[in-house]
Order: sequence, then C-alpha cells, then structure tokens
Amino acid sequence: MDHLLDQLYKTKLRLAGLVTALFGVGFLFLSHTAATVPTLRWLVAWPTSELGTTLLSAGVVAVIFEYYARREADERATAHFRRAIRQEAPAIRDAVLHSFAFNPDTLKNIASNETLDRIAANAIGLRLGDQALALEAYADLREQVIRSPERWRDVEANVSLSPWDGGPAAGSGSMFVATIRWEYRVKPASTVMRFACVSDQTEYRDLLRDPTTNSVWYFEPHGRIGAQSRDAFELVQFTVNGVERAIRRTERRGAQHYTVVLGKEAAGSDELVIAHTYRVLIQRHSHLLYLDLPRPAKDFHVQFGYGHAGIKYVNVLDYFASPEAARIQRSPASTPAKMIDVSFDGQIFPRAGVAFVWVLEAELS
Repeated sequence: MDHLLDQLYKTKLRLAGLVTALFGVGFLFLSHTAATVPTLRWLVAWPTSELGTTLLSAGVVAVIFEYYARREADERATAHFRRAIRQEAPAIRDAVLHSFAFNPDTLKNIASNETLDRIAANAIGLRLGDQALALEAYADLREQVIRSPERWRDVEANVSLSPWDGGPAAGSGSMFVATIRWEYRVKPASTVMRFACVSDQTEYRDLLRDPTTNSVWYFEPHGRIGAQSRDAFELVQFTVNGVERAIRRTERRGAQHYTVVLGKEAAGSDELVIAHTYRVLIQRHSHLLYLDLPRPAKDFHVQFGYGHAGIKYVNVLDYFASPEAARIQRSPASTPAKMIDVSFDGQIFPRAGVAFVWVLEAELS
C-alpha cells in the first residue's frame, strides 16, 4: 500500500494533467470558433491552435507518465539507492563508530542509560574476551561509581592518635583517642550531611549502604561506654568553604546521629570545600585503625601521627584497586614526632581506604 504522501502526489499529478488537457481542448475549440465566427476573427492571428495542441499533449503525457513510467522510475531509483548504500556501508559504519568513540555527547544524546550499559558491557567483554566477567565487572562499577550520589576530589585526612585519659593506661579497657579531620572538594548531592556512631553490626552495614549517610562509625560497647556516648564518638567541627556550620546531635540507646545543614551555598553550587573533625575511641589492643572513603574519590592524602601513643611501629595497608602503588613516607626514627604520610593520585572506589596496624612498645618488652 502506497504511503499517504505518495497517494497525494499521484492525485495532484492526475489533476494537473486533467486541467492541462482541458485547457488544451478549450484553446483548440477557441481556435476553431475564431475561424467561423466573424466577431472573433481578430483571434485568428493568435497561436491558439498550437497552444491548445501543446497543452492537450502535455496533459495526456502527464497522465501516461503517472500510470506507466513513474513506477519504473521509482524502482530504478530504489535499486540505485540500495546499491549506493551497500557500497558505502563500511564508510558509514566507520564514521558512526568514530563519532561514538570520540564524541561521547553524541552517544549520550541518542542512547538511553540501559543502552549505554549494554554498549559498555559488550565493549569490555570484547576487550577481556570474557563476556561473563565483563558483565560482573561492569555491574560492580555501575553500583559503586555510576550510581554514587557524589564524588570527592583533593581529599586530605589528618589522624592524631593519643592515649585516652578516661580509662586505664594499659590492659583491658585502655583506649586511644583518634582525632580525625577530613577536607575535600565536592558537589554535594544534598543540602544535609549525616554522621552516625552505632554499636549494632546490622545497623552499621545498613548505614554503609545508605546513600544519605555520609559517614558511619562502629563502636563496640565497653564497660560504661556505648556508641551513644560522646566519649565514643563526637563530631566537633564542620565547615563549608571555611565557614562553620551548626551541628545537631541526637542519641538513643546504642547509637548517636549528627546532622549538618550546608546552607544556601550548596544550592546550585558547582563545588564546595567541606571540612569536618571528629573524635573517636579505639581500643589499644585492637591494633587497627581503618580509614575508608564512602564516595568515589580522586587524589587522596592521609597523615597519621602517633608520637605519644606508646606505639613502636605501624604497618600500612592500602586497599586501592589500581595498578599504581600508593606513596608511603615515614618520619625519621630520630625525631620525636612520629608521622606517616600516604598519598595516592588515582581514582579510588567507594569503601577503599588505608589501614594502620600498630605494634605497642609494651608488647615488645
């Protein structure tokens, strides 16, 4: 069945041929009449006969062309077009692939997120030679990075470890106070930031997966100290572009939560400098402090100080999934201020981080 536009074109062509033929018949009739009627003899000098013959012929030819010649012309044009497409298909294919590969905006404008996911997984599968591995790897990448609410960059962390005066200096119940300061650049996904300290493992794991929680700390209850205590955890300072923000705290049995409203700077801002400091208790005999990054990050530097903590040596374990190695620098043994600097310039996945594992001087003696 012909397309509606084709049917309209045929109808118009037939109508034009019919009208042209009628005009030709009219001119021929006028030429014959002028030769027989005395009052119209002045038209004899006009080429009405030739004009009528021409118009009549044009009208008839147009109708004949429509009925017989146009279909063959369309078939020839279609054949030429198909042949040209087959000949130019490799060049067209290469041009399209080149455009998609080197101009991501073009691919983004014509493909949905689901289509982009399939293209990316298939491309990774071709490079790896293992489609199943590619699907799993891309699924992990999508969950950890693509769906992350925000991304950090230029991340600076400073950790200072010192003995806790609120308990025994050694043995059961002895603690370190870790004062940890974070500073980073980010385009916030929300105008409110949330921090939590909990003593329930299930709640801790749920909050780790909660995109609305920016930081969560697990504290195992010990004696009179629980996760709801300010001694166990306290957010002491929060600034946005160097300006302090009010901190709101709530507590319940086994947990405490902090919320900070970023303010009008977060609305429509391209990037903010966020800095916050908190104190947390760590058991001396746990021998471990782990700093993880809850968001994808780029360019990470952490400084760990333990000069007056009674620690003989600290091992550093980084969990950066990258072929590049982190740079680790230690302060000279002759200096009283014991420091460790860890730097990494690449991209970091969420939940990756650095672990500091120490050996106490008392354990060696």
